[in-house]
Amino acid sequence: MLAAGVAASEGAKVTLLEPNKTLGKKLLITGKGRCNLTNNCTVSEFLENIPTGNRFLHSAINRFTPSDTMTFFESLGVKLKTERGERVFPESDKASDIVCALKRYMNKHGVILVRDKAVELIENTGKITGVRTLTGEIACNAVILATGGKTYPGTGSTGDGYEIAKQVGHSIIPLSGSLVPFNAEAEICARMQGLTLKNISLKVYDGGNKPIYEDFGELLFTHFGISGPVVLSASAQMRDFTGKKYHVLIDIKPGLPEEKLDQRILRDFEKYSNRDFSNALGELIPKIMIPVIIEKSGISPDIKVHSISRMQRKEFVRLLKSFRIDIDSPRPIEEAIITSGGVGLREINPKTMESKLVKGLYFAGEIIDADAYTGGFNLQIAWSTAYTAGISAIN
Repeated sequence: MLAAGVAASEGAKVTLLEPNKTLGKKLLITGKGRCNLTNNCTVSEFLENIPTGNRFLHSAINRFTPSDTMTFFESLGVKLKTERGERVFPESDKASDIVCALKRYMNKHGVILVRDKAVELIENTGKITGVRTLTGEIACNAVILATGGKTYPGTGSTGDGYEIAKQVGHSIIPLSGSLVPFNAEAEICARMQGLTLKNISLKVYDGGNKPIYEDFGELLFTHFGISGPVVLSASAQMRDFTGKKYHVLIDIKPGLPEEKLDQRILRDFEKYSNRDFSNALGELIPKIMIPVIIEKSGISPDIKVHSISRMQRKEFVRLLKSFRIDIDSPRPIEEAIITSGGVGLREINPKTMESKLVKGLYFAGEIIDADAYTGGFNLQIAWSTAYTAGISAIN
């Protein structure tokens, strides 16, 4: 929608092919229906949050920055707000406001909407001359492929764009889920299903002694393992499950150094000195987590807290500061927020988003092999590449 509107605003005659009955179907579910449309940060800070395609996206992000995105939607009448982590949302908390703004933008500039599905590109001597759809052919001088990835297939992201790109010679980097939950110690995690740990610290290890990723925020236990913002972002660094065994260490009390946490626990133990260990932790950790913590600690749940040794208490402190969860595997790509992989970046001109193989073919959004952490960064990639493709396609 943005790419179409931009091209049309520059005077091009633009047709948008959309097989869905609803425009912006995937956009409507982003940010849990609130639409975290960008991140209110500088370009350099933005690029630091792109683990895949960082250098490639430099031109596009500078051409249409997060600030430009905010200005653009506000100019269309959408009031915005910035929340924790510099995440930007519509003031209304309604993703539909973003979709409606894009519809108005397209309508204003005369974009023609056709409810049809592209199945093949028509090219002649290495140049785009048209598109073959389910119902016929449409002649054109340029095509922008903005079909999304392969996540949430119910929204129309079924991977069709990759097949269309392959038909004209593009290579597709193998697809996998990014920003995806993990299967992990299902029996333990299932016992804590539904528990959200807020303000925790997470460190990811791949078998080495040093963490490969660190983050701070929320983590959610599920029936299959772990999810939540810190886990989704961490997944962008956890892609090789063939030769590596990942685990995470959760610091449940990151605001307290071990010595301070020990003092806090000692105060609780003195307060409840005649209680069983299992009944003395209610002010320290969530109730549903207590049986799991006790089990991992190796301390009997029936022991009176005044009988717990100093060494046992020290080990308990370390457990709270480094609660370990072993990761088994990522969830299926259909459950991921973003598709990792896609049209190879070496085959795309980063300054224009045009194919290096076929003149007049452009790419925008998730279809290309670039993805970022959570926080509005992936939608900003979509806006920046769409703007760049829309401007470039008319020249």
